[in-house]
Amino acid sequence: MSGFVEKPEPVEVPGLVHLHTGKVRDLYRDEAGRLVMVASDRMSAYDWVLPTEIPDKGRVLTQLSLWWFDRLTDLLPNHVLSTELPAGAPADWAGRTLICRSLDMVPVECVARGYLTGSGLAEYRQTRTVCGLALPEGLTDGSELPSPIFTPATKAAVGEHDENVSYEEVARQVGAETATQLRQATLAVYGRARDIARDRGIVLADTKFEFGFADGELVLADEVLTPDSSRFWPAEEWEPGHAQPSFDKQFVRDWLSSPESGWDRHGELPPPPLPPEVVERTRSKYVEAYERLTGLNWS
Repeated sequence: MSGFVEKPEPVEVPGLVHLHTGKVRDLYRDEAGRLVMVASDRMSAYDWVLPTEIPDKGRVLTQLSLWWFDRLTDLLPNHVLSTELPAGAPADWAGRTLICRSLDMVPVECVARGYLTGSGLAEYRQTRTVCGLALPEGLTDGSELPSPIFTPATKAAVGEHDENVSYEEVARQVGAETATQLRQATLAVYGRARDIARDRGIVLADTKFEFGFADGELVLADEVLTPDSSRFWPAEEWEPGHAQPSFDKQFVRDWLSSPESGWDRHGELPPPPLPPEVVERTRSKYVEAYERLTGLNWS
């Protein structure tokens, strides 16, 4: 069993229809047919949405996505139309709300990996492949790959694992032409972002994107290149051979899997609330990622 410890009630706003509550975002449609995407401060780990929020997380994710979208517009368009707050929306939506084009979404998590870790490492240890792509011998946790690879996954419902699939399976599901577009766009955006991050002292180990179509054109959607969708490592500490320190929910995972939490991640009981020090250290990592990447002070 997994999912929400306690699923939040959607905020009701005149003129907006609530469509979906995800792990992190709440999705609405306005009277003009546009999507209104609100990033919450919710935190998920081990397929659970936790009972404790991380202050400022929603704003960090939104503002960092906007910063990246601005640096990717020459590669492909994105879904953002406006950052104005809808009329009647609560004041605390400010800075974490995007008004977006409604797209025909492609049901594929488009993952780019430049370094070996996570589920890719687990698969490599068994088969020397990742998503059916053969990799050289001798790689270890944190190794840089000879070149970035496209390792797609099928999208899962809240509380379920995304499942890595081969490129051929993506082509079978969405068509060869769309699969080619997804792979090319994913690797192009990853390459641009990897270089920008590297210049700022951050290793972009891997990341995932979501795409949709508008009038036959491929469009970058959802969030991009945030600590929720990407593995960011401090370049000065990168050392293959073990798990790397990262700018994400590392403190949350570490605490939940420690004896201190008293929680069995393989059991049926939901995870407990996070202690204040874990909340603050996690928040500081999200803020540090924003500041190091953008060069701006968080406020």
